[in-house]
Amino acid sequence: MIVFVHNLVTKDFWLKLFSLALAILIWLTVRFSIHGETTSPWLALIGGSPDEEVVTVPVRVPVEKTQTFSADPANVQVTLRGDPKLLKALRDQDIRAQVDLTGIESADGLLRPVEVILPSGIAYTRLSPEEVEVRVAPKKSE
Repeated sequence: MIVFVHNLVTKDFWLKLFSLALAILIWLTVRFSIHGETTSPWLALIGGSPDEEVVTVPVRVPVEKTQTFSADPANVQVTLRGDPKLLKALRDQDIRAQVDLTGIESADGLLRPVEVILPSGIAYTRLSPEEVEVRVAPKKSE
């Protein structure tokens, strides 16, 4: 019995080790492709990270007929993550940061979360600040 177990491990050891490594690489490739990640699975294996880029984006606030809204701070910093080719092709118009004020009548000093809208294939990992203070000033009548 001991000889059988010994031969099971040691006979053709390098071939078995190569087969195990190949099976792990195939499994990683399938796993990353199923989850739809845009970066190389080999970067995760060696501890690397995909390209990241930090951009400053103005916060868009909806305009109402009776009131003017503004955000404080007016800009947010977004850390983008994705394929280097997609990040290089990204334009300023492709990134939007906005505040949803649906159903809010009077919101002077109200903190609202910032929503980031990005093209497919790009994700954001960090948003600073995550909330902005909404200022409301009545529109001047003409």
